[in-house]
Amino acid sequence: MIDQQIEIPTKDGHTTTFISHPERGGPFPVILFYMDAPAIREELRDMARRFATSGYYVMLPNLYYRSGVMELGPLPADPESPERKRMFELMASINIPLVMEDTKALLAHADKDKAANTKIVGTVGYCMSGRYSVNAATHFPDRVKAAASIYGTHLVTDQPDSPHIASRKSKAELYFGCAETDIYAPMETVETLKQTMAADKARAEIEIYPGTHHGFAFPKRPVYDKAAAERHWERLLALYRRNLS
Repeated sequence: MIDQQIEIPTKDGHTTTFISHPERGGPFPVILFYMDAPAIREELRDMARRFATSGYYVMLPNLYYRSGVMELGPLPADPESPERKRMFELMASINIPLVMEDTKALLAHADKDKAANTKIVGTVGYCMSGRYSVNAATHFPDRVKAAASIYGTHLVTDQPDSPHIASRKSKAELYFGCAETDIYAPMETVETLKQTMAADKARAEIEIYPGTHHGFAFPKRPVYDKAAAERHWERLLALYRRNLS
């Protein structure tokens, strides 16, 4: 495996991006891995490596670079702690248009790398980035073949870029993995997502993971659920095998 961390120029500066892919056998389909709210950390780099070992060119960009932030470090459980409040400020500092500009820059970089096949792209986003993963499929419909949101937030909004209507603008297969208990994506939101996708006859699956809470796929979270996490890996890799070959 080849791992590297590089600065990729964007419209607003440079995003530090972790890239992992097999040493031989390329070019490899690209997976854009959008970070969750607690920012870049070794836990996410390990997940990127796991995707890469299945034969992908994985890009994990720092989305907080505009604020000069890379890693937040440990976060107290108290939602009123200064560290948590800072995290929510950083979340609010980015949005779909900004992240889509970053995505354009990531793909432009990968276009120049012989190890990457940017004609075949998959995406995945956790928590705040589920919407970014899905929007990548609508903004780059000729490249993104599969997009996944894992306990994503803001899945149903009144905006034209709401994830729940993404299939109207995308050719990709969509996957939504949802926690059964999630204050950030409650079941009524998930039900609206399901009903809209069904009405649109979308090429999409919405799966609820029984007994889980928001964050269940991250090994270092108190809510980590090993069985559910391993199922989510199986579902994601199957999604990519179907669409990124």
